[in-house]
Amino acid sequence: MTDARTLRLTAEAEVSHLPPLLARAEQLAGTVLLGEHGRRRAGIGDDFWQYRPFHTGDSRRMIDWRRSARSDAEYVREREWQVAQSVMLWVDASASMRFKSADALPEKSDRARLITLAASILLIKGGERVGLSGNDLPPQRGRAQIMRLAEHFTHDADTEYGTPEARAMLPHACALFVSDFMGDVEPVKAALAKAADRGVRGVLMQVLDPAEENFPFQGRTIFESAGKSLRYETLKAYDLKARYLDKLAQRKEELRHLCTVAGWQFATHHTDAAAQTALLWLHRALERPA
Repeated sequence: MTDARTLRLTAEAEVSHLPPLLARAEQLAGTVLLGEHGRRRAGIGDDFWQYRPFHTGDSRRMIDWRRSARSDAEYVREREWQVAQSVMLWVDASASMRFKSADALPEKSDRARLITLAASILLIKGGERVGLSGNDLPPQRGRAQIMRLAEHFTHDADTEYGTPEARAMLPHACALFVSDFMGDVEPVKAALAKAADRGVRGVLMQVLDPAEENFPFQGRTIFESAGKSLRYETLKAYDLKARYLDKLAQRKEELRHLCTVAGWQFATHHTDAAAQTALLWLHRALERPA
């Protein structure tokens, strides 16, 4: 029997030739046990579900003659319903996402891309189609699609804050939006409203640096946005803490409310937490949209 160390070394060797982000996403996805993805319902699929009596209106080609020969009735062999779902992704690539408060921490954009790509790998392995919201990359299956997603996630945007992309949302698809959601909330509201109108259900994941959550600043501090367009200097940073934390709590509550109205799910992930924790939550949330 192959031991854990050998399996790990083998896995590392297999992904060593891949781009760094994809290699890490493959390893992260490998930590999640992917269960059966069938939905217990009759329809198109490969897995046997049940036998049922032949009904008026059924095609005689549906009859399982071997099973029927064991009784006086005719039986139809039903298969499990397995319809691939389309999952639309938007990951904020703006300057705001390139913030990190310590060298030991990843940038928010790095963490957002990692968990989104790892979730995409799991979804595609589960038979789903994954693509980008908008018109850049329609949902598809297969290894080539994973490579295209990985390549797309290497590009940064010039904007200070990200705006959710809600064009070309397929009706009744599933969606995943990942951002710090620190910019104007109106585009988020509009995107979720458009998604809800098309029957799209999904997940909003907010990615924050721990400093953005705790506001550990004191004394003279210069606050500057990642895109360098905003700058504020204060001699008493601590005096801003209560107001800042109140504003952050209001933003989270507003995002949570928007998700509830649209039938989406909301969660916040911090970059000092394990990426696996976020991936496990995402994987379960995308399998069971609100």
